[in-house]
Amino acid sequence: MRILITGGAGFIGSHITDHYLAENHEVAIVDNMWEEGGGKEANINPAARFYQTDITDEEALSRVFDEFQPEIVNHHAAQHSVAISTKNPQLDARVNVLGLLNVLTQSQRIGARKVIFASSGATYGTPARLPIDEDTPQRPESPYGITKMVAEYYLRYWQQAQGLNFTALRYGNVYGPRQDPNGEAGVISIFARRFLNHEEVRIDWDGEQKKDYVFVGDVARANVQALQRGDNEIFCIGSGRAVSVNEIYQILSDITGFEAPITKAPKRPGDIYQAVFNAGKAERLLAWKPSVTFEEGVKATVDFFRQRG
Repeated sequence: MRILITGGAGFIGSHITDHYLAENHEVAIVDNMWEEGGGKEANINPAARFYQTDITDEEALSRVFDEFQPEIVNHHAAQHSVAISTKNPQLDARVNVLGLLNVLTQSQRIGARKVIFASSGATYGTPARLPIDEDTPQRPESPYGITKMVAEYYLRYWQQAQGLNFTALRYGNVYGPRQDPNGEAGVISIFARRFLNHEEVRIDWDGEQKKDYVFVGDVARANVQALQRGDNEIFCIGSGRAVSVNEIYQILSDITGFEAPITKAPKRPGDIYQAVFNAGKAERLLAWKPSVTFEEGVKATVDFFRQRG
């Protein structure tokens, strides 16, 4: 298939690109290489066609769609930081809502069969119950979570009004090799780099906040499964295991042999105390389940940063 991946030079998008190419699909990447967005030259698979284009630029995006004529559009380009969304909600909405509308409009115009969309567990806010599943009420507590929830409604609308199929994947906390260790999101990559450099780490709140961390390779496999399955459905993509920040600290300490000094900090705006997913629907309808344990994933992440120096 001909697949266009927006955000394909980013952390998650680049892994999906690699998996699609390994399945012998023809892949093109759209990425604006925004320094806050995570798109990096080192992440671009040379076997994919690359367009340095911003999804908020209607004319430029239209030209990409005219030239490549994708059958499937995998939409991962986003303003992905909860922290940035609270500081600049206008930017967040411009990229995550207006950018999405551009992608949907172009997909429909050239007759793409389906859009695969990166949604988020942030759409739930503080969950009404645990584990979280697809029927848990969505009560986002950050502009980022709001824009991701709104996007799901647009996907449903486009399917009903225009017949454009979709699969939306609500991710837990994705981590692994290539995650940016310099941003505010991604505690595992941030900690991994600091442990390897023998630097102190900052632990917000009391460190007992627990999240569902899902390995990026497993996430990429869910995107492969969504090519042929899960039309017009939304899925929780998580590991089913809740891990605290204090546990992450201990596991990294064991792997690196270094006990990093800790600086305490207050709760960050929009942060959630507990989240863990039930991915049973994905197992039934996408034939997907996570295969990498947390300890294996953290070790792979540390090895990646160790090799990069």
